[in-house]
Amino acid sequence: MSFIKWVEDDEATGKTAEVYASWRSRNPGREGMPDILKCFSLRPDVLKSVIRFSDELHFSTGHLDRRVKEMLATYVSGLNACCY
Repeated sequence: MSFIKWVEDDEATGKTAEVYASWRSRNPGREGMPDILKCFSLRPDVLKSVIRFSDELHFSTGHLDRRVKEMLATYVSGLNACCY
């Protein structure tokens, strides 16, 4: 099994800390950065792009609203036995 190194919330500095803080400010009530995003934390420039892309793809209204997208994502994660 592979292991991806990432920066934990309490260890983030510099640009990574800035991206984490920006994400937290837009997601109040969340405990910390989701692991799926931490996978990109060693490249804060890429992390910022991934967050922007994810926000546009998942959290904007299009043919499906956010609630339906969240339900689909939850269902697929369950099928894949994925903790995300």
